[in-house]
Amino acid sequence: MKILLFGKGGQVGWELQRSLAPLGELVALGTDSQDLCGDFTDPDGIVKTVRAVAPDIIVNAAAYTAVDKAESEPDLSRTINALAPGLLAEEAQRSGAWLVHYSTDYVFDGSGDKPWLETDPVAPLSVYGKTKLEGEAAIRATDCRHLIFRTSWVYAARGANFAKTMLRLAGEKDQLTVINDQIGAPTGADLLADITAHALRVALPRPEVSGLYHLAAGGHTSWHNYAGFVIEHARQAGSKIKVAPEAIQPVPTSAFPLPAPRPKNSRLDTGKLRNTFELNLPHWQSGMARMLTEILEKQ
Repeated sequence: MKILLFGKGGQVGWELQRSLAPLGELVALGTDSQDLCGDFTDPDGIVKTVRAVAPDIIVNAAAYTAVDKAESEPDLSRTINALAPGLLAEEAQRSGAWLVHYSTDYVFDGSGDKPWLETDPVAPLSVYGKTKLEGEAAIRATDCRHLIFRTSWVYAARGANFAKTMLRLAGEKDQLTVINDQIGAPTGADLLADITAHALRVALPRPEVSGLYHLAAGGHTSWHNYAGFVIEHARQAGSKIKVAPEAIQPVPTSAFPLPAPRPKNSRLDTGKLRNTFELNLPHWQSGMARMLTEILEKQ
């Protein structure tokens, strides 16, 4: 079996290189790949690459994720998040391959406080959310065999993330202000990659499981409580922390105005995924603690 992975250099793509390798021959591409095209701004190159590799599975971990910058670059965001996935879907339908694609909680407007179901109405607030939703629709329109995983608050030990920012600031400042009215589940790129591999093993002989799934770590938290967890873990691990626990001040989203609106309710109901693939999604704190241990040991 041959697997073609796009976006190998991103947080999820990096972990997918590990998790997908045991399933078959893996061809992993980034935007700087030489012999084959991994650049989603080159649609002809992408189509030629898929046809040259002739994969059984196409996994798309590439995306335009600069949420605020997308407001001023809607065309580029649409090219990468919607048009390119649509092309991959067309090629998957043509060849009979499976397509795996990742989407986001940003397809919802963030209202209410209940976890979102896959069947709930979508109403993205930002260009990023709109283009990711367009990507979902483009894939479904081809009727190719696919797994679309909507996720939220992705982090990894590799690269920049919220936890690393909080650790740096906690070592520099006496007081921090962190948003407390956005709720979601911090989800590790390693968890996304491992669930993807498990789901593919189930899906390959069962085309009826093709579809859209919510995939996020168990539980939920606010950015404020997330920051408190990260800083306290580091404090107990012996890191030099300047800010006191009571000096991490909660503030509303309005305290940090940004070009792209954020959904306040990013809770995702993962029941469909857990039941279909008979999987457990560990609590967000377990994955976060593991990641923190890894990065703190390197300091």
